[in-house]
Amino acid sequence: NKEAVAQSRLLDDVKRNPDEAKSICQDFRELNKKNISASSPKSIQKISNQKNISEVDAEILSMYVRGLFCPETF
Repeated sequence: NKEAVAQSRLLDDVKRNPDEAKSICQDFRELNKKNISASSPKSIQKISNQKNISEVDAEILSMYVRGLFCPETF
């Protein structure tokens, strides 16, 4: 399954590069200050555009990063 492989690679990249995850977390904190959820369509679209990935992959990445690196964000 190509999609599963691509998602796995995406998550592995973040695991190997915690600075990237910290950067994403910082974006989430900024959104939260404006009372915007990290899982909002606007946030997902931004990750999708930044990483050049589908919105589904961006949503998975968002949940993964929040779960491991910044669970305090919403």
